[in-house]
Amino acid sequence: MSRESLAQEIIEAGRFLYGRGWSPATSSNYSARLSASEALLTVSGKHKGQLGVDDVLATDLAGNSLEPGKKPSAETLLHTQLYRCRPEVGAVLHTHSVNATVLSRLTEGDRLVFEDYELQKAFSGVVTHESRVVVPIFDNDQDIARLALKVQPWLDQHPDCAGYLIRGHGLYTWGAKMSDALRQIEAFEFLFECELKTMAVMNRQP
Repeated sequence: MSRESLAQEIIEAGRFLYGRGWSPATSSNYSARLSASEALLTVSGKHKGQLGVDDVLATDLAGNSLEPGKKPSAETLLHTQLYRCRPEVGAVLHTHSVNATVLSRLTEGDRLVFEDYELQKAFSGVVTHESRVVVPIFDNDQDIARLALKVQPWLDQHPDCAGYLIRGHGLYTWGAKMSDALRQIEAFEFLFECELKTMAVMNRQP
């Protein structure tokens, strides 16, 4: 796809995710693979429901801006590491929903495990509800390079991983196309809400 088409996909994703309340204000960041060695990402500090064509920039896969004067998101390395280690990934989405933030804070362990939900089949590679979808949770860290080093071993050891949480921060998920990543965002948000409502009914924490 052309840069213009990919930029438009990112803009439309921002409007959709902001509209659902999953990317409030200037939080979140989105990207698409531009080439084998480049990615197109949202610039830092922009309202995600009001993105324009000038609010994206190209970076190399080391996270360096290729467009002078434009500053990439602080979390660019968490996007580019996925493009480096998974050639099939064409889009990465990072959101800051209430459900993801609260559930990741309440969960004392280092992962969530979803079982027997029909909507698990919305994740790439999952064909039955009789499966386990494991979502790792990494502690938040302002040092993104250090955080990326913690994420990488999990990605290497779990090729079927569909996404991960940063505790008290938000969700990362990805797909071959932007539509795949958006589908997985919706599935994750459904599952997060189900878990939180179950906890409220059972009056317990995970």
